[in-house]
Amino acid sequence: MKKTDAVRTHKAELHGRNPHRGRYDFAVLTKASPALAPFVQLNRFGNESIDFADPGAVKALNQALLSHFYGVDFWDIPPGFLCPPIPGRADYVHYLADLLAESNNGVIPRGRMVKALDVGIGANCVYPIIGNREYGWQFVGSDINPVAVGTVQGIVRSNRCLSGKITARLQKQQNQIFNGIWKANEHFDVTLCNPPFHASEAAMNAESDRKWRGLKKEQAPAKTPKLNFGGQADELWCDGGEEGFICRMVQESKAYGEQCYWFTSLVAKQSSLAGIQRVLGQVGATQVRIVEMAQGQKISRFIAWSFLTPELQDEWRESYWAPLS
Repeated sequence: MKKTDAVRTHKAELHGRNPHRGRYDFAVLTKASPALAPFVQLNRFGNESIDFADPGAVKALNQALLSHFYGVDFWDIPPGFLCPPIPGRADYVHYLADLLAESNNGVIPRGRMVKALDVGIGANCVYPIIGNREYGWQFVGSDINPVAVGTVQGIVRSNRCLSGKITARLQKQQNQIFNGIWKANEHFDVTLCNPPFHASEAAMNAESDRKWRGLKKEQAPAKTPKLNFGGQADELWCDGGEEGFICRMVQESKAYGEQCYWFTSLVAKQSSLAGIQRVLGQVGATQVRIVEMAQGQKISRFIAWSFLTPELQDEWRESYWAPLS
């Protein structure tokens, strides 16, 4: 394996192409989605905001953002499913576009010929929506939860702008990631994943309590979800936590090494990187990137790896990206 390249962004702000860099304009957002209006209130600084500890408010904000910025008229998820923050999700997609551009002579590959696989699409479908609406990429999303898959299919059917551009597949083998999803002779230019973070339900609950204390809520009300962003068990924790999940993904990815240019995954904890890089060395990855993303005081990152030789990289550009130029 070649030496890992770290691409670091030191500016504490969202990606330059991310449309969510400024403050939320609630007048514009409530016009796009009137259902947001009841949740808008003045904060202690006298600015319009919402209560980010309220799951209903977070969901309404997401509906408004997806409507205004991405033209999605219908978006809804069942109670208890992950309702992710849109700005951070958009950052991952835009940095993935930069990664593809690095491999394509500085030009971002756009359009329906570019295919992406979202591992663990969830019920929210946010990554595929952003990737398709911003860059025209085609998406396949996988999930082990049939309710999540059905919800994504409903979102796609209900929005003409997404129809035929996003496909959701059910992973029937809970101990598999790519196997059973990836079809023979199918290629993807990039895969993406927001892996389960926690190693156990107990660890998840302890972290949730810590966050609630940070929100100055010493104890969550009995009938209030402890996670304002929601999430099913399989979205939030798994044996081995994120490091174990990504290492399993790396091991499976070897079998599809010539069918994908870049495999990627978010890595929440810096401490997870060493173990993941060790497994990447064991499976013979030819390229590895660690891309840092700054969002205010929070630093996030994703790891990317490829098995393509320089010759196969040239073939990939000529076969899949040259027609887009």
